[in-house]
Amino acid sequence: MVKFTKMHGCGNDYVYVNCFEETIKNPEAFAVKVSDRHFGIGADGLIMICPSDVADFRMAMYNADGSEGKMCGNGVRSIAKYVYDKGLTDKEQISIETKAGIKYLDLFIEDGKVQSVKVDMGEPVLETKDVPVLFDKEKMIGEPVQIGGAAYEMTCVSMGNPHAIVWVEDTSVLNLEKIGPVFEQHAMFPERVNTEFVQIINRKEVNMRVWERGSGETLACGTGACATAVACYLNGKTESEVLVHLLGGDLRIQYDQESNHVFMTGPATIVFDGEIEE
Repeated sequence: MVKFTKMHGCGNDYVYVNCFEETIKNPEAFAVKVSDRHFGIGADGLIMICPSDVADFRMAMYNADGSEGKMCGNGVRSIAKYVYDKGLTDKEQISIETKAGIKYLDLFIEDGKVQSVKVDMGEPVLETKDVPVLFDKEKMIGEPVQIGGAAYEMTCVSMGNPHAIVWVEDTSVLNLEKIGPVFEQHAMFPERVNTEFVQIINRKEVNMRVWERGSGETLACGTGACATAVACYLNGKTESEVLVHLLGGDLRIQYDQESNHVFMTGPATIVFDGEIEE
């Protein structure tokens, strides 16, 4: 039996396993099993909390379809809450190794528990070859595209994983089950893509819905919110700090021009603990 903890950040939920104590032999298959919302635990994927040689902890994440991801903003915040609340650390500043580099986190504590976490998400990647997106310019910022028979203005950003940001009039009326897969599987994205559909409210607030590669629509996406803030700023649609309203809650994103780093602040919540057969 494998002990696990179900957690979420703004409704972006994962099954977390403490791999200081547990061993997962086949994480790809285990991710598919636990993510099933009818026959499993129900989650957007699996996150394993592991030892690291270069940071305090290491994150290994797998999407609901078993594919491995490089980074998850909501997931890395939840790891911070897990390791502090469950006594794996007593530090209020920690580092977590990810496949998108080492992330540095500030933990905000109330009554001995983590209430919110600020993450230095690093620098956004805009070069099309590195996102990656197949496009004939060095960067894809505010470019017109035709996808699924509709016209969009698109900006592509990597925050350790590829994101395509498009703007819409009203996020509440989107049929993401229909249009999300068209973006995800489009030939211009050789590694598939996470797509953010963004509605501008004002210079400091946006609504966002997200279709994540390998998981479908999720209630929140931390790296997607960061990519959205960068895209909105570069296209002159918002200020450099923006409150992103997601289906599962709000994330505050700051794009610091001086350091060219993106900072994300948001909550993390433990739902329950349990055991399941691998």
